Amino acid sequence: MKKKVISAVLCAAMAATLSAGFCYADTTEEGGKVLNIYCWNEEFKSRIKDHYADYEEVDATHGKIGDVEVVWNITPSTDNAYQNNLDTSLKAQAEAAADDKIDLFLVEADYALKYVDTDYTMPVADLGITDEDLSKQYQYTKDVVTDSNGVLKGVSWQGCPGVLFYNREAAKEIFGSDDPDEVQKYVADWDTYNETAAKVAEAGYRMTVSVNDTYRVFSNNVTSKWVEDGKINIDENIKKWVDMSKAEVDAGQTGTAELWGDDWSAGFYPDGKTFCYFGPAWLINFCMAADTEGSIANLGGWGAAKGPQGFYWGGTWICAAAGTDNADLVKDIMLKLTTDDAVMKDIVEKDDDFVNNKVVMDEMAASEDYSSKILGGMNPLGMYTAGVETIDLSNISSYDQTCNEEFQNAMKNYFEGAATYEEALDLFYQSVTEKHPELTY
Repeated sequence: MKKKVISAVLCAAMAATLSAGFCYADTTEEGGKVLNIYCWNEEFKSRIKDHYADYEEVDATHGKIGDVEVVWNITPSTDNAYQNNLDTSLKAQAEAAADDKIDLFLVEADYALKYVDTDYTMPVADLGITDEDLSKQYQYTKDVVTDSNGVLKGVSWQGCPGVLFYNREAAKEIFGSDDPDEVQKYVADWDTYNETAAKVAEAGYRMTVSVNDTYRVFSNNVTSKWVEDGKINIDENIKKWVDMSKAEVDAGQTGTAELWGDDWSAGFYPDGKTFCYFGPAWLINFCMAADTEGSIANLGGWGAAKGPQGFYWGGTWICAAAGTDNADLVKDIMLKLTTDDAVMKDIVEKDDDFVNNKVVMDEMAASEDYSSKILGGMNPLGMYTAGVETIDLSNISSYDQTCNEEFQNAMKNYFEGAATYEEALDLFYQSVTEKHPELTY
């Protein structure tokens, strides 16, 4: 495994308030009275509620596990609010009263290194979790939360390999078939994909709602890091995304809508006249209006194909906060939700999620009993399992979130004709260096 590098400035800022006497959790059997969980949405709470048998819900922000009170501190990620709130609480962790200390918090891949490369996170080995316990998990999910010294600092119940989700009715109208193998021929590589985009546009559809729909496929297949030796670097694959996106916008084959907004979500419905979206299992389950009558997902109208390239997007990792007085309970939650075969299978069957367990996923990929209603009754798990093995995280860095977000924001000006590419690039550089003045370009 290549050594992961994180900004010394970032690490120093995160570690500055640690007291000399700060230590890892009290692992006494008695444990604490309150389990404080920090997260940014309801997903992890729903996993606990539905799949951790000992959990008992009290109200929207409280629950119980045995005699321990569970307190949910949920702060949305908008405008970095979640990380800001988490940072403030972690800095106060050493002096906080026992019942106020963070016990468990969640991170995403784009900023995981910010936390796992500090002493705010406990090594999972210190909780008593062994390599054997985690032997069925996909390696990339471990790489995301492994610090620069090779120490594992978190676990996840899910993997997030991505595929291309296509509108079945559009496929039948344009290609004469909605069969996944047939559709894959039209999106087998980027040259073919671009030819198909023109054909889709002629039929009155957009290939995608937004240029941002394809971004993660390109950014996950780079051959260099966003920052090399302190200097911001534009990988050739990122530039390829820019060129393809500009051509498609100019041709009316896609737009520039922001992800998660109403314009972007319009493609979830038949009237949105959109051919495809790119994403992992959580996209169709949490984002594509599957519970809304009349949506394509609700009608079982999406299909899945491998698409031009393998990629992953997102994911949620569980970290134990150093200083927790509920180490035994945190360990049990981690093991039950991320290593228990029966729980893993239950998550797939009930939530349509892709779980972080090779044995369970291979078994269910081959099963004739599992199917996705959203995907018209097909079993897409074989596509996911094939894609997850291609994920390479050797080029992730602690700057990924900032660079990915600011690059897309800046290039929107170029795509819409409000700036030249060079002007948009300058805007990107300025935005990143304002947040990270230690970087050059």
